[in-house]
This record gives sequence, structure tokens and C-alpha cells, in this order.
Amino acid sequence: MKDLTVGKEGKLIFNFAMPMLLGNIFQIFNSIVDRIIVGNYLGKDAVAAVGDSFPVLFALISLVIGVSAGNTIIISQYFGAKDYKNVKRAVDTTYIFLFFASILFTIIGLLFCNPLFRLLNLEITVYHDAVIYTRIIILCIVFMSGFYGTMAILRGLGDSITPMFFMIGATILNIILEIIFIPIMKMGIEGAAIANVTSQGLSFFVAIIYLNKKHKIINISFRKMVFDSVIFLKSMIIGLPSGIQQFTVAIGQIFLLKLVNDYGTDTVAAFTIAGGIDSFAMLPAMNFAMALMSFTGQNIGADKPERVKKGLISTQMMTAVISISVTALVLIFKNSLMHVFNKDPEVIRIGVEYLTIVSSFYILFSIMFINTGVFRGAGDTLVPMFITIFALWVVRIPVAYFLSASIGVRGIWWSLPMAWGVGAVFTFIYYKMGVWKKIHIVKRKIFE
Repeated sequence: MKDLTVGKEGKLIFNFAMPMLLGNIFQIFNSIVDRIIVGNYLGKDAVAAVGDSFPVLFALISLVIGVSAGNTIIISQYFGAKDYKNVKRAVDTTYIFLFFASILFTIIGLLFCNPLFRLLNLEITVYHDAVIYTRIIILCIVFMSGFYGTMAILRGLGDSITPMFFMIGATILNIILEIIFIPIMKMGIEGAAIANVTSQGLSFFVAIIYLNKKHKIINISFRKMVFDSVIFLKSMIIGLPSGIQQFTVAIGQIFLLKLVNDYGTDTVAAFTIAGGIDSFAMLPAMNFAMALMSFTGQNIGADKPERVKKGLISTQMMTAVISISVTALVLIFKNSLMHVFNKDPEVIRIGVEYLTIVSSFYILFSIMFINTGVFRGAGDTLVPMFITIFALWVVRIPVAYFLSASIGVRGIWWSLPMAWGVGAVFTFIYYKMGVWKKIHIVKRKIFE
């Protein structure tokens, strides 16, 4: 655990973000290796199937992710306020919610999996693989939710090192299992899905055992857990807007994927591969934003809002340097990066085109994401939800449809940096308005 309410702001955020970044680099590396193995041993149809499955899976669990994120913010604010009794109750409430919500969404996912993929208008071979892959993942959502929920709770307590080790362990295990299941045992797309859920499920159980023995605050006993309705209501107030935001993003991705699918399997495969490279490139901004969210939560809880501004400035400066550097690397090595995943010349050509356009604007994504890290840490998730929905549904999707009609698939690629630009401007304006400073979740008398 780490107290983020004392010490040099920039140094604290950097030191907190680095273990998260390293852990998530391994996680994205896991996705990259997954695409390499699937692409080289199972072909571009299987790669497209994995890519098509992501927005469907994300749509199913987005509300769960959002509400549990609300719990994480509450945990960080209680921890900053040194209210350890409520920290423990918030942890218990998080696990109880995750369990029952995961069961519900498993049932929903199994019922609506096929209709969602039919909506995407997939080619028959891609459709078959996507359904198999997604159904296996859905059956194990409860373990995956538990794993990521545990990592989020630890970050709320200022502990970014323990999650790093568990994420690295899960990544290594997944890669080993994929090598065994796909090239050696010839299990096909089923092997990729089983390796994924097995590695995260085992990592979750190991994490629970470890934390019960080693952690001072988290001592998980499923029989002794207490559900706190007041804390849950607070988490819903914070987390539901984030959940709605995540859900609308997932639905938007499905609409965009349907548009991409109209251009054929080569384009879907290129979009999947380039999107994976994108995810890797955007990791620094995302992890620094998570670090800033925990930093903001603890300092708001400790009544130290002046430290938040200093933390934001330091974080924006650090991520700007990183974003520009990453842009340069991607533009220089874009051909080589695509070639690693797939040897098909057309897939490589389309992916290089995507990376050329999108990677030039990573700094806009960084500015937008860092700003929202402050808002979420303060417990202000409603306005960021509206900004995201506006950038996606009023900017990105309409631009993608209109531009693709005139300049082809490049219009879809250009829609992404345009949405980032709008999001960066709006989040900056909202930060300067200062409304987020007035939200103090752990001291709202109406809930006590």
C-alpha cells in the first residue's frame, strides 16, 4: 500500500504508474503473442474472429467494469481519509457485486452472443470461430471479473506493484498454454480461448490466497463478507455513468466493426492487428491516467485538492514526451510491426495505412485520457460520460460513415483522431471550469 497524499506529486505518480505500465505491457504483449500465434497457425480468418469478439465481450461486461471502477474510486478516497473500516467494507461490497453481476452477464451473453455476431454480418468462417471463442470466454466471466476487480482494488489502495506481478504471471501462463494448445495440440480457436480464461482464473485464485496471507487490509473470506448498501449506492452514483460510457463505447465499436466488415476479411484482420499495436502504444497514457485517478482519489479524500493540480501538470508533461516518442517509433517501424503478425501483403498494406493516420495523433488521446483521470479520481464521472458519448456518437461514427463513403476505409481511420481531438478540447474546458473539485464522495452527508 502507498500513501499518495504526501511527497513530490510527479515522482509519486511516475513511481505508481511504472509498475502498472509494466504489468499492462505484459498484458498487451500477451494479446500480441495471441495474435501472432493465431495469425500464423490458424490464419487471418481466426485473427478476424478474435478481433470481432472483443467489442461483443466488452459490451457484455462494460456495466460491470464501470460500477466496479466506482468502488475503486471510493476505496482510494476512504484510504486517503484513513477510514480503514470502510475500506474493508468497500472491498467486500465490490466482490459481492462482481460475483452476482458476472453470473447475470454470463446468462445474457450466452443468450445474445449469436444475434450480436449476426448483426456484424461476418463471413461464415469468421462467424463460426468468433462464436466458439466468445462462448468459451463468456462461461468464465466470473473468474476474469474477479481477477481484474482484485487488481483494481489494490490500485485503489495505492499498491501498483502486486498487480504487476500477477499480471505478468497471468501473461506468461497464457503464452505457455497457447503454445501447448494451438501449435502442439492443434486445438484451434478453442485453444486460444481456453488458454485465456485458464490463465486468468488460476491467477485470480493465487491472488486471493496470497492476499489473505500477506495483505494488511484485504483478508478475503467469502463466508464473512458484508454487503454495504450505502457504499454500493455511492459506487453506483460514481460507477454507473462510467458503466454507461463503457457500454456506449462497446456498442459504438460494434457499429464501427460492422462498417469495417463491409470491406472484407483482409480489412478486419488488418484492423485487429493494427488495433493491437494501437493498444500497446496508448498504454502509457492509460496507465498514467489510472495512477492519476488513484492519486486524485486519495488527495481528495485527504482534503488536499491543491496537490491534484500539480499532479495533473506533471502527468501531462510526462505523457506528452512519451506520446511523441511512441508516435515516432510506430511511424518508423509500422511495416515491420505489421509483418510480424501476418504475411498477407494486403493485410499489411491496410494495417500500415491505419497506423500512419492514427499514430500521428496519440498525443490527443493522451491529453483527453489524463484529464478524465482527474475527474474520475474526484468521483466526477457524469460529465466525462457525456464527453465520451459525444465524441463517439456525434463525431467518430458519423465521420466514419460519411468519410468512408467518399474516400473508402481511410475515412474510418480518420474518424478516430478527430474524436480524440474533440475529447481533448472538451475535457480541458471542463477541467478549467473546476466543477469536479466540489465533489467529495466519502463525506457526502446525504448517504451517512
